[in-house]
Amino acid sequence: MPRAALYIAGRLAGALATIAVGALVVFFVMRAASGDPALAVLGENATPEAVAAFRAKHHLDAPLVAQFLIWLAGMLRGDFGLSLTIAGGIPIAQLMAARLPITAFVGLYAVVIAVLISLIMGTIAALRRGRAVDTVATSVAVLGISMPDFWLSYVLVFALALGWKLFPAYGFTSPVDSLAGALYSGFLPALAIAAPMAAVFARMLRTSLLETASREYVVVARSLGFSKPFIFRQYVFRNALIPYVTVIGLQIRYLLGGVVVIERIFGIQGLGSLAVDAAFARDYPTVQACTVVFLGIVLLVNVVVDLVCVALDPRRTL
Repeated sequence: MPRAALYIAGRLAGALATIAVGALVVFFVMRAASGDPALAVLGENATPEAVAAFRAKHHLDAPLVAQFLIWLAGMLRGDFGLSLTIAGGIPIAQLMAARLPITAFVGLYAVVIAVLISLIMGTIAALRRGRAVDTVATSVAVLGISMPDFWLSYVLVFALALGWKLFPAYGFTSPVDSLAGALYSGFLPALAIAAPMAAVFARMLRTSLLETASREYVVVARSLGFSKPFIFRQYVFRNALIPYVTVIGLQIRYLLGGVVVIERIFGIQGLGSLAVDAAFARDYPTVQACTVVFLGIVLLVNVVVDLVCVALDPRRTL
């Protein structure tokens, strides 16, 4: 088997093992929470017979280990079970299929905005090191890192939605219904998530560019008489992207956490809102399914980032 295939297979196997451990932890943490889904659905005045029938139907009366194995076996088949409380009797996979494109769109939208802003800010700051532009860009980056995304959300709503009335303050148009509508209604939530990430990305890119520019092979390229634009493109920028791309992959986990909060603020019916609603309603299977999907996204992105870094570094081969 080629080395590339072995490398990818190894990374995927590690990701699957991590998902299994994460699923185990989430399962038992949810079971440790107070509250009974049967009473949440049937009400406090439900008869003991009705409660027992509900628990038997959803395997809640089985030992915890048996419940976990039943759930894990169904998940491996793509069957996450039925929603207990927030949408009783509806397959969880159906609920997530309707919500996942919305969360994925907002998250990807935020990453694109963050990358574009950081590439411009970080590159300009590195090329103008020590000048006024560098000072402004660095100060803006520090300010961006210091701003929580939920606080920035309210500032953006107050300024751009309620003040200037440029964007809607609440609600979201699904990209399935209208891509233009999704870009318009999703700009404020995506910007609220992107701003802190863009600040982190910009600082990393600036630092990486300055460190790479002082490397020996760059000094040799200058001594050979290559032009500054050529040296920057071929020797500095490409190699500086390796730690930059790595940081993007690491920030995905924080992005997903921000998506959960931002969806609540802007009334976006995404996967994050589904997980929060399910947690409050003691809908164990739905929370577990959403958590596993989030964990799978993070691990998949990390695998992709590793492959991109290998492609960017000419010294590394699979």
